[in-house]
Amino acid sequence: MKTNALIARRYLFSKKHVSLISTLTGISITGVTIGTALLIVVLSVFSGFFEVIKGFLLQNDPDIRIESTASDTFVFTGDMQQTLADKPEIKDLASYVKGKSLMVHPQVNDQVVQVKGINQDEYFKINKLSNNIVKGSIDLGVKNRIPGMLLNEKLMREMNLEVGDKIALLSADGMRKSLTQFSLPRNYRFEIRGTYSRLQITDGPAVFIEQEAGQRLFETKNAISGIDIRLQKTEEAEGVKTSLQNKLGSTYKISTWYDLQQPLYDIMYLEKWSSYLILMIIVIVAVLNIIGSLTMIVIQKNRDIGVLQTMGFTPSDIKQIFIRQGLYIGLIGCFIGGGIGLLLSWLQKQYGLIKLSSAFIIDAYPVSIEYLDVSIVLIGSLLLCVLASWYPARRASRVEPADAIRYD
Repeated sequence: MKTNALIARRYLFSKKHVSLISTLTGISITGVTIGTALLIVVLSVFSGFFEVIKGFLLQNDPDIRIESTASDTFVFTGDMQQTLADKPEIKDLASYVKGKSLMVHPQVNDQVVQVKGINQDEYFKINKLSNNIVKGSIDLGVKNRIPGMLLNEKLMREMNLEVGDKIALLSADGMRKSLTQFSLPRNYRFEIRGTYSRLQITDGPAVFIEQEAGQRLFETKNAISGIDIRLQKTEEAEGVKTSLQNKLGSTYKISTWYDLQQPLYDIMYLEKWSSYLILMIIVIVAVLNIIGSLTMIVIQKNRDIGVLQTMGFTPSDIKQIFIRQGLYIGLIGCFIGGGIGLLLSWLQKQYGLIKLSSAFIIDAYPVSIEYLDVSIVLIGSLLLCVLASWYPARRASRVEPADAIRYD
């Protein structure tokens, strides 16, 4: 085995003269190096963007959400509370009611908005909304017999509203009942106590009110729409989901942070691995050079192969010599390319060398080095190099020793 490795290195890295074969070998190593480095950098940037988007979404989304599969609302029973309390992975939780409502103000056009009724003491433990207050304060309680509300700053500008204005909300169910029962729709008045501003990549609630006020508005009595849960570690979401689903049964729908925005996350993964396949073309071009250079070595060393076989080398030994040459090219290219790719990714992560325009939510290309991605790139490139050596190795193993020595 040591002899096979020695011969493979001597054939591949001959020091006597620079030939076309050594030039092709150099091109192959360079191609694998560039391809590997590019793949690591590009996948790290895609992973960085994924982490940025995930971070923004998790400002609004919980790690786990519990909803009913049978109806829009359910009762938060004592048994369910105990089940959640027994989970050490759960850090905080908050129940809520939600629905669409018609916002009415005498001086502006009516507008349909998404309303979420929350217990503010619970909700702001799992959500960073309290850090994004622009005007006013977070005060959803009743003052002068009027409950408070928190509005999105964009909605405030569109409707030309100010903190302190009084707003009426009419729920869809209330409007439907007024039509069927031929009565005036029941509306609920709220006072705008504060405004918030945060980046929303996807649509979310524009109006926050107290949970009890929300239950009256949507006529859910003591029922809730769902439970948002923040875990000790976000990475444990899938395991906790499975455990809760087994205990709560099919009556409830358990969604992780990934499930809540699955179409967006799936598209980002699709873009990432599509780029991987496209950039692998660079490595494939280098692999074609490996086939060419090793085939030329087989032709050039035809007599040497015959001599080796007369000395006792089996066809399997001959094949191993040329497969090792492909392996060496892959190892050198992957080692250098992997090092360059990791270095460039680290520099971008630490110093933000390549900037983005001011229109973006971040100032430089984000980078997240995922060692699973790096392993996939290195193993994929190395495997292609070894596969490329299979045809030349197979051809070398079929050389007839008598013919090689007689005619060469």
